[in-house]
Amino acid sequence: MNEAMNEETGREEHMTKGTKKSMTKRMLIMIGCVLVLVAILALGFFLHIRTLIASAPKPGAQTVSTVKAQTLEWQPQLASVGTLVAVRGVDVTTEIAGLVRSLNFKSGQEVKVGELLVQLNADSDVAQLASLQAAAELSATTLKRDQAQLAGQAVSQAVVDNDLADLKSKRALVAQQQALVAKKTIRAPFSGRLGITTVNPGQYLNPGDKIVTLQTIDPIYIDFSLPQKQLAGLSVGQVVNVATDGFVGELFPGKINAINSKVDPTTRNVLVEATIANPQRRLLPGMFARANVDVGEKKQYLTLPQTAITYNPYGSTVFILKPVEQVPAAGAPNANAAPKGEKEAKDEKKEAKPAAPALPPGTLVAQQVFVTTGETRGDQVSILKGIAEGQDVVTSGQLKLKNGTPVVVDNTVQPANSPNPTPQEK
Repeated sequence: MNEAMNEETGREEHMTKGTKKSMTKRMLIMIGCVLVLVAILALGFFLHIRTLIASAPKPGAQTVSTVKAQTLEWQPQLASVGTLVAVRGVDVTTEIAGLVRSLNFKSGQEVKVGELLVQLNADSDVAQLASLQAAAELSATTLKRDQAQLAGQAVSQAVVDNDLADLKSKRALVAQQQALVAKKTIRAPFSGRLGITTVNPGQYLNPGDKIVTLQTIDPIYIDFSLPQKQLAGLSVGQVVNVATDGFVGELFPGKINAINSKVDPTTRNVLVEATIANPQRRLLPGMFARANVDVGEKKQYLTLPQTAITYNPYGSTVFILKPVEQVPAAGAPNANAAPKGEKEAKDEKKEAKPAAPALPPGTLVAQQVFVTTGETRGDQVSILKGIAEGQDVVTSGQLKLKNGTPVVVDNTVQPANSPNPTPQEK
């Protein structure tokens, strides 16, 4: 019986080993099929990507606008903003209360000094003046009679003295009343232009009530401030050019007539006043204006539009255009190129690619160079180093360029390049 059981156990172990071998074989076949399928898919994807890369359009010439670097004459200036102020300006008011009898002007009228503006009702004051004048005349008559009697010793000297004092008192009252009557007549304190009035005949005015504004605006002042560090370049008589948004593109020349005697301790700025001729009365008090003060002698600067400059953390650059035959070959040293470290140089050697197909002779290509910028003036910037006069410099389209990119020049639209730009009207 034991032998039978051992024989049965042996048959079962033999069958189990055979089954395991069969399962292992099938698993290896499945893994192989999966690997083959993955390899086929990867090959197909690679061939598809390569086809897409090969069929991608090659970059052609880029369209840019250019300008020739040129030397211009610059006048060094100190720029500031200020406010236009009347040479003389006042709100015409009344010193005493009264009823308006007549207005002798129109709003916006030009008037001369002493010209009648407003007449207040002064009937009662004139009547009182006549009464005081009559009393003064009586005192004068009494004094004359007593002086004659004093000659005949009919009256004492004390009587004559009292008569004289009484006459002076009466005449003082007359003068006081005359001044009161005169205050009822309001005249222009100086020549100038009147503003708009809201006073009407028959209106009652209290002391200090505004009647109309009077301004002398030819010439006119501009008050502006400059930092104390620029004080050494200021002097009375310097030329000032004033611009205002009210008259776009027009400059109003003038001269400095006063520099404040102290510096503001809060802002460390000094107040400057200049006189501007205003014969047409177009500039008005209170207008905002920009003042440019000419300082020193004129200078020559190589000038470009500010849009031509690309400002980077490692320096300012521009793109210049040259025929392809004048551009250094790949790998040749470039004096204006950015310095590269050892690691970058090694990476370039490792990643060196075959040279691009040669461009036809005369083709313009872009070359990036470093420049040193100086002072700015409106839309312009001065170039101290990096390019030469007459070179073609790209003013728009730089984002599409790199060294060696072929370009096509289209200057139908040019960027702003004005030394005195003004806001564009909508």
